[in-house]
Amino acid sequence: MMKKLTLLSLAVSLAVSSTSVFAKVSADEAAKLKTEFTPMGAVRGANEDGSIPEWTGGITEWPAGYKPGDHHPDPYPDDKVLYTVTAQNMSEYKDLLTPGQIKLFETYPETFKMNVYQTRRSASYPQHVYDESINNASRTELVTGGNGIANGAVGIPFPMPQNGLEAIWNHILRYRGVSMQNKAGQAGPTASGDYTYIGFDQQLMFTYHEEGATPAELEESNIVFKFKQKVNKPARIAGTALLVHETMDQIRTPRQAWTYNTGQRRVRRAPNVAYDAPGTASDGLRTTDDFDMYNGAPNRYNWTLKGKQELLIPYNDYRLHSDSLKYDDILQPGHINKDLVRYEKHRVWVVEANLKDDTRHIYKKRVFYIDEDSWQVAVTDIYDNRDELYRVGIAHGINYYEVPTQWTTLEVFHDLQARRYIAIGLDNEESMYDFSVKLKDKVFTPAALRREGRR
Repeated sequence: MMKKLTLLSLAVSLAVSSTSVFAKVSADEAAKLKTEFTPMGAVRGANEDGSIPEWTGGITEWPAGYKPGDHHPDPYPDDKVLYTVTAQNMSEYKDLLTPGQIKLFETYPETFKMNVYQTRRSASYPQHVYDESINNASRTELVTGGNGIANGAVGIPFPMPQNGLEAIWNHILRYRGVSMQNKAGQAGPTASGDYTYIGFDQQLMFTYHEEGATPAELEESNIVFKFKQKVNKPARIAGTALLVHETMDQIRTPRQAWTYNTGQRRVRRAPNVAYDAPGTASDGLRTTDDFDMYNGAPNRYNWTLKGKQELLIPYNDYRLHSDSLKYDDILQPGHINKDLVRYEKHRVWVVEANLKDDTRHIYKKRVFYIDEDSWQVAVTDIYDNRDELYRVGIAHGINYYEVPTQWTTLEVFHDLQARRYIAIGLDNEESMYDFSVKLKDKVFTPAALRREGRR
């Protein structure tokens, strides 16, 4: 029975045979990534009733008429709603919902709903990413107490995870192309629905994902990615900028971060851009490590791999991604416009993070529900220090055909206590991601941050 937390045969066999959380899988186990499992470690076959189909490679061709630079058209325009989950009938589907999702139905009983469509296993990646994921399975290891990895490159580091740390590293290091720049923004509507749009110029370069990157090179540089973000609106905070160098072994070299403040007109080191520090211009509705559903060093939590579950999650949210929408069409009181959201049934890995006794964070417990085909965190239930549900994070993903990769088009964090939410990644009124841009290290220096802030 997969309705609730049950380990699949893969997870069971690995857990039983493993005597160390740092163990690699054998060559024989890794070979199953070409037969029984996908190169990303997902089950290839359909579920028992066929509602989750067999994986056949995901989206491998661009839809007719699409060209890079466009907002991505829906490859499934003729799909119809199979059923709708509401507060009135959610008890029929409770085995397919997280506690946080159930709480959202209870909080917004008249308006929160899930339109459920046919499941499409659309996630796809370049062949070299699949190849390196298979290679990583029998060579990549956790190091320094699980707060870094070694001997991994390009692909998923642990496609056959044996513990919760390996699973969360798969999310952190999932493939999203090599470089990207875009304009996007965020908004945190008030209870009445009023909001201020915060716009960003962003650039991202993944050293870890460069084709041909080797474990030895990555160990020497110890850099996973470099990220630069500048506020472009509203005018009162425009020019504020952030630079992050993310490391692979975060004990050996912690995350390096700098900020540029327009008032002071200077760049400062920012060691507090991590953990539960408030996110940039977030009105206190998300933490720094909420960004990308989870990021940063995992050292403040004990991580447990609970198994797999079938779950209703947003998937193939091309309608929500459309450039025919205005932000006013999406942002509504309480939650985003649920008529624009597509839910599907997928298998997810369930990973629980519990705060260590000797450390602090405003989140005492976090439960991550991670899509098996992409290692994208799809939903996260977040608990406060009273063991009460505090926030619920929801990722709305699509396949970016030109890479290809499965990644979010929007992330939404609901604060259940404030009865507010923040939507991150709004780009319907902006130009689309540019994955073809060639970025250099000199773009990601404190001097470059200073230049960006003054423009």
